[in-house]
Parts: sequence; C-alpha cells; structure tokens
Amino acid sequence: MDFTTGGRLEVRITPSDVGKRVSVRLRIEGGNSGARFTDVVGVLTSWTSGVLCVTRRTGEEVRIAEASLVAGKVVPAAPARRRGPAATAAELDRAAARAWPPVESERLGAWELRAAGGFTRRANSVLPLGDPGVPVEEALRLVTAWYAERGLPAYVQVSTGAEGTQELLAAELAAHGWIQEVSAEIRIAALAPLADLDADVSRVALSQDIDEAWLARYQRSASGEPAPEVLRVLGGGPSVWFATIATAEATSETENESVPAAIGRCVVDGRWAGFTAVETDPRLRRQGLATAVMTALARKALEEGASAAYLQVETDNDGARALYEGMGFTLHHRYHHWRAPHENHR
Repeated sequence: MDFTTGGRLEVRITPSDVGKRVSVRLRIEGGNSGARFTDVVGVLTSWTSGVLCVTRRTGEEVRIAEASLVAGKVVPAAPARRRGPAATAAELDRAAARAWPPVESERLGAWELRAAGGFTRRANSVLPLGDPGVPVEEALRLVTAWYAERGLPAYVQVSTGAEGTQELLAAELAAHGWIQEVSAEIRIAALAPLADLDADVSRVALSQDIDEAWLARYQRSASGEPAPEVLRVLGGGPSVWFATIATAEATSETENESVPAAIGRCVVDGRWAGFTAVETDPRLRRQGLATAVMTALARKALEEGASAAYLQVETDNDGARALYEGMGFTLHHRYHHWRAPHENHR
C-alpha cells in the first residue's frame, strides 16, 4: 500500500474521516527486536482521546493509539468484486429478511423490529437499514423495551464488510455495552451453474407444503412438536419450496425410514433464490445428498425466474462453508447479532 508522498510516510486521515474506509500502518513495539509494523484496513468508527477504532470486514474492532500511527489514508468504500451477482448489502439483507419473516414486526423509523416467539435470532432481532428517526441511544432503549414486553432478549443484526454496511452502528452498540454474539456470512452465486451441477436429483421430492417428515429432520424442531411460530417462519416468504430426500430403508446405521436423509428450503423472490435449512443425516454425509437438494431447488428457482442465489452460514461452520465454496458461493459480507447488556442468553 502506498502511504508515501515524496518518499515520506504520511498520516493523511483525521477525525473528520470517521465513517470512511481507511488503511493505516502502525508501529508495534517488538521488545529486543525493535519496532515492527502492521497494516489495518476497515471503517474508521471513532477517533477520540487519542485512540482510533477501525472495524474490519469481519466485524472485529481494532483500537489504535494515535501515537503509534506512522501512515494512514482513505481508501475506496469497498473493493471491486470479481465473481458473483452484483448486489448491495442492503438488497441482500432485505431479501434474506423476506425469506425468513417474523410473526410480528414494527417500524422504528427505518429500523424493523422483528419477533417470532424466540425462534432464531434472525426472526427476533432488529433489522436496522437506515435511520431510526431518534438518537441511537433512545432507539436502543425503545428496542430493549419492545423485546422485554414480549419476554425476549433484544438483538440488533448488524452487517459489515461491504459498501453501505453498518460499522458505525456496531461501534455505537459496543459503546453502549451491547455484546456481539453470533456472526454469519452471506454468500452469493450465479444460479444457473448451481442448477447445472452433476448431482442425482431423482430422489429429491419438492413441495410447497411443509410436512412432518421434513420437520423430523429439521434440527430446530426434531425434538418435538414445532411451535406455531416455527411453521409461520418456515412457510413464509414470496415463493417457498421444500426439498426432501427420503431415507432408503431403516438400518442400524440410520435413524428410521420416516426421517429423511436430507432436506432443504428455498425462497424465490424476484431474481433471488435464498437457500436455508439444508441438513443431512450425519451418518450419510459426503454422499452428495446436500448437493442434490441444492441442485433440485436451484432448478425450480430457475423455472420461476430467479437468476442469483444467496445463503447464510455461520462463520464457525467450516464444513458448510467448504461445501458452499465448492458449489461456487463467494463471500459478499457478514452480519453479526448484538445482544443488549444484562440480558439472559436465549
């Protein structure tokens, strides 16, 4: 990175650049080995009392003493993306929200407060795409009260790592004592190559109705009768499709013939096909079942006019990330769920 002017390193950023994407070089004291240097790239989220805070694409906040800066500059808001459909983070976040709708929602300015009886953080968190219409401190107080009335912990879903994402809001949440809990990636791909994968889709049954067999494999409801809000969320969305691969036969190595070997869900919404709930019997993994489910759903989405695909996967799910990488899904941005302080985990 070129930080120089006339051959000299320069700090070309000031506190007025808060909110912009920056690249900085800082000195790290190395003990007997002397000073070392490292670079940090991200959004400058604050600069107060001689300390800078830079939020990386991953959502990690880096605190930097002003005295350690040796160079710095403003850089383009987001790097050019070489693969995958063109899309903004806000477009993807809105599509994903429509594909996983809450049972109840309320507006606070441009923020959407969502609740679904506690079924998943996605359906029970604030989607803060814009201005809440009141100062953030007041907005957070109202949010906490709204969820408390419903017996739920307050969460805010915050995106990072792309143009127009919410690093500044993440910094404000941290300043108010909110706790970042779970992080996930939003990955995207062209739909046609996914539909063209060499996969055996002959065993995949597709339906727009959710049934007991599908729910028996679904991890969040397999332990008992699903609550009504679970069915409302899973069945909600513009055009919802459920995929099932039945277990061939009951053996000592499989659960029973009534529990499917694999399942998946896809919501078609304009040009987007959103994939969720792709699950396989742990004993039957690495046999191409998940690929077959994804391929069959992609072909159906193409029939309905979609051209692009997205999915969400938690950052610590290495197996799923590797699977989707092999299918052509590339990282677009990340999102994080921040929990209000003093809330019990739920």
